[in-house]
Amino acid sequence: MHNLQGISAVVVGGNRGLGLAMVESLVARGARVTVVGRDEQRLHEVASRLGVDVVRGDATDEALARSVIGDVRPTLLLLNAAALPGLAPIHEQTWEGFSRTWNNDVKATFHWLQQALRLPLAKGSRVLLSSSGAAVNGSPLSGGYAGAKRMIWLMAQYASGLSKELDLGITVQVLIPRQMIGETEHGRVAAEAYAKRKGVSVGEFLAGFGAPMSPKQVGEHVATLLTDPKYDGGVAYAVKGDTGIVALDS
Repeated sequence: MHNLQGISAVVVGGNRGLGLAMVESLVARGARVTVVGRDEQRLHEVASRLGVDVVRGDATDEALARSVIGDVRPTLLLLNAAALPGLAPIHEQTWEGFSRTWNNDVKATFHWLQQALRLPLAKGSRVLLSSSGAAVNGSPLSGGYAGAKRMIWLMAQYASGLSKELDLGITVQVLIPRQMIGETEHGRVAAEAYAKRKGVSVGEFLAGFGAPMSPKQVGEHVATLLTDPKYDGGVAYAVKGDTGIVALDS
């Protein structure tokens, strides 16, 4: 998959934020993209602007995952479902907020990844899961978010091993942004919470990550990850404004 021209791709959670940046990057390279999301208005806007197909539905719905993967049979599946976690210290969290990322991001990733392996997708297909730098360093104001994102990383490892064991020929990888991205809705809300907690401005807090990284840069990194042969073999790849793409496999 070193040329995305004509490739059939499904992007779950591709109607906003980093998922939308990934869609834009794929479309720019000639991929045929289907975007899955909940927000009908955002989906309509993305379809009108980029000429992609859209499917409205709950990404955590197993039947939706089975239907879309079975109908589209993508060569490329990007899983970027993301719910805003409850943002508070652990003693102020509710269980609903604490577990939100597990019940949305992990559940959605589980169902779509499972269906991709069960069908299975054609040999040579790629599946890219979205995790977070919180999976490495934790995230004390985000409840169960860090553990959930680590679980997504582990699922990529499990699925990659299974693909080899069963000779499925499906490459499963995980993308790990190592900084908050203030240009996205979720990144901005999280940055505001952490900045307030630390008593600094949002700009000062985000500057602590080093060089900023825009959603567009993330989309370009994803395209590079999918098309540059040197990234074919690994499972976990971090992206950061001042380092670019870095392999995290030990």
